Amino acid sequence: MTYLRIGEVELYSEIAGDGEPVLLLHGGFCSLESMRAQADSLVHDHRVHAFERPGHGRSADIVGEYGYERGVADTLAYLDAVGLESAHVVGYSDGAIIGLLLALDHPERVRSLTAISANLDPSGFDPSVAGLDDLVGEAEEKPDVERMHYERLSPDGPEHADVVLAKLFRLWTNEPHIDPADLARIDVPVLVMSGDRDTIRPGHSLRIAAGIPGAQLCVVPGTSHHLVAERPELISMLIGDFVRAAAVAVRQTAPAAAPS
Repeated sequence: MTYLRIGEVELYSEIAGDGEPVLLLHGGFCSLESMRAQADSLVHDHRVHAFERPGHGRSADIVGEYGYERGVADTLAYLDAVGLESAHVVGYSDGAIIGLLLALDHPERVRSLTAISANLDPSGFDPSVAGLDDLVGEAEEKPDVERMHYERLSPDGPEHADVVLAKLFRLWTNEPHIDPADLARIDVPVLVMSGDRDTIRPGHSLRIAAGIPGAQLCVVPGTSHHLVAERPELISMLIGDFVRAAAVAVRQTAPAAAPS
């Protein structure tokens, strides 16, 4: 296993493949296992980079609360640590929010963005879908795949899962705060994706796509917020097609090198 020193913490990292660089950003209370199908698909044509944020997967938790700005800072530090000036960013849920913030505030680091199940503010997140209102109400949680991954992978031990979940629900009910008007500043190719039964309301995904010049919107039928696991082959194909097309578009619009 590979760990990189990012600021004050050691974060788990995976790098594989060759080609255009892709950076995977997982969701909240997820590990890289949640996007394993997408990583395995992309690695055939791309150099795939991925890391686990504090308190997720194999990375130990931090003292204090989580924040999306911290997620952006960790991602920038990770890109620097692996020597990437820019990458095609594929973000899921919390990772998609971090991807949007990167494209807004650090556009030079983003070649393209696939934002899966992102929201601009807490109003876009509907906890009543798929029973998540029970979790927000701190009722007894039913076992799920992500909890099983957490209990198997976390260096903090299985009992720490509830601490992480509590911090995440405080994050989700208070952040992010992205002004829809700011989306017009994003000038990289963007694919906005969500499920038609997502905890992110479909109208919210439409609002994000409509606010970004030239953005594409894909609402995957019959899927929830767990669409990357529910339709892994379809999601992987859509991401791969988009990233390949975005890479061509970026090369075509890049300034020509000065003659030597």
